[in-house]
Order: sequence, then structure tokens, then C-alpha cells
Amino acid sequence: MTSNNRIVILGGHGKVAQLAAPKLTAAGFAVDAVIRNPEHAADVEAVGATPRILDIETATVDELAELFRGAQAVVFSAGAGGGNPERTHQVDYLAATRSMDAAQQANVSRYVMVSYNRADLDVDALPESNSFYAYAKAKHDADAYLRASQLDFTILGPGNLTLEPGSGKVLVADANGEGVDAPIADDAKVTSRDNVAAVIAHVVATGAASRTKVNFYDGDTPIADAIR
Repeated sequence: MTSNNRIVILGGHGKVAQLAAPKLTAAGFAVDAVIRNPEHAADVEAVGATPRILDIETATVDELAELFRGAQAVVFSAGAGGGNPERTHQVDYLAATRSMDAAQQANVSRYVMVSYNRADLDVDALPESNSFYAYAKAKHDADAYLRASQLDFTILGPGNLTLEPGSGKVLVADANGEGVDAPIADDAKVTSRDNVAAVIAHVVATGAASRTKVNFYDGDTPIADAIR
């Protein structure tokens, strides 16, 4: 770990971010949680993070870079929440890519993106009329933008998210979200948000899975052994 231990999480009031903050602080990091609504400040403080008020939907690259400057890593765990295709595009693609540009401008090389397991596939598999298509395209295009950057990125591809307690153990899937050694039943393609948070803390602390995407579900292998 470098002497600078500050981590910036975008989407700081989200469920995954609030689970990740205490894991990161336990690992010795200081966490800045970026939130839009000042009324959420107490919630992020309660999990050990420092609230930073900024609306990433409208923030410029320069404003984001100013926030990132001096940080060790940026974690993008924000999302529009679906339902509005235009806002999904604004947050999950435009805000995401501005944050990538800002990280590079601020000389913060480590960048962790919370995506989902089928982001590389759904954009081609779903019709544009599907209500999920806007989200799939935004995540696919943001991930592609990140891969083309010079950042030391890790893209996380969990399955269907649950609120189950995290086990600290996962099953790493292939690039299509399928089993590497054996088929995975569809109802097993789930990932607890707590395990996603633990993976965030792991890849930030260790630099694991540099410049790659990791698809993973709840499983039986300790995170440190499964993701290197």
C-alpha cells in the first residue's frame, strides 16, 4: 500500500458502496463517498466514510479531477437505477466515462468499475425495445471505454445481486458468465452485494485482476485465492 490511502467511491450511498466502505477502512484506507443528496451524509458517515457532495450526473471532468486528485483509487459504484433510458445514459455511461477521463487527468491510475456479468453480451442479445437494453448498452459502452483507457482498471461482473450476508467466497466464471470447469445453473448465478463489496476491497488493496474483467458469483473459493 502506498502512503496515500484515500479511496473515492462514486455512488457512495448505494448498497454496495455502503458495504464496501467499512471493508476498505478495515484494510487501512480512508474512504471518500461521493453523494448527490446532502441528506445522505449521515448514512455514509455511519459506515466510516467521509461524504463528498457532488452530482456526478452534471459534474465536469475538471470538477471530478479536483475531487480525485491525490487519491489512490477511484471506484465507480453509481447507477441511475433503471427505468429512465436517458438518465441511465447520463449516469451509467456519460458520468462514468467523464470519471475515467478525470482519473487520468488527476493521475489516479487505479480504477475499479462495478459492472455486471453479461455486460459484454446483452447489448447484442437484447432487442432495443427491451426495457433493460438502455442499461446493458450504457454498461457495455462504459466498460469498453475503460478498456481502451490507460487506467489500471478492474471491471467487476457480479451476477444477480442479493442482500444475503457475504461469505467471502466466490466462484469465478468465464467471460460469458458461464462455468469454467462445469456448467452453472441459472439460479446459482447470484452474487451477494456483501461479496461484491469484499471483492472491491480485495482488488483495491492488492491490485489483483489488473486490466481485466472478473465475472463472479457466490461460491466456495476464498476471494483472495479466486481473484489474483
